[in-house]
Amino acid sequence: MLRRLYYWTLSLAARPWAPWGLGAVSFTESSVFPIPPDAMLVPMALARPERAYFYALITTLTSVAGGLLGYVIGALLYESVGLWVIELYGLEDKAAGFRALFAEHGHWTIMIAGFTPIPYKLITITSGFAGYDVWMFILLSLLTRGARFFLLAALLYNFGDWIRAFIDRHFALLTTLVAVVGVLGFVLVRYLF
Repeated sequence: MLRRLYYWTLSLAARPWAPWGLGAVSFTESSVFPIPPDAMLVPMALARPERAYFYALITTLTSVAGGLLGYVIGALLYESVGLWVIELYGLEDKAAGFRALFAEHGHWTIMIAGFTPIPYKLITITSGFAGYDVWMFILLSLLTRGARFFLLAALLYNFGDWIRAFIDRHFALLTTLVAVVGVLGFVLVRYLF
């Protein structure tokens, strides 16, 4: 089933609305949606490597814009929407710890979470909840999300044929690995903070 979804996403890259779909997924992932935009970025850049950097730009900008929505949710709507999202991921008991972490190490937290599998939406909401400086939040988010997506685009642009063949040969192993890394991100948040 996942292989069919992968090939379907590859076929979407040729459609004129594909960048809009990528932007929508990237935007919503930064505040509520559980699936990272890499799931669309990778197949789209593999299907059209000449547009890999364009896709990375869309993903970066919409991710940061969605992160800003997450920030607003944390700052203004934490008791309703923000808490609901935090509870959805089973992290309501970690909210106070996140807030303290931001008071002391907000910049490092944003930089690490923006580049790693730690769920970015938890960081965006907590940034607003903790009252972290919004301009610093935007700057650090642009740097880390941009670094992540442009590095991925560079790899796909330069080694796309090899990466596509590798994915085709080892699809089951890679999907398992991606799932493990995603779960590891949540586990890190749950047990380290």
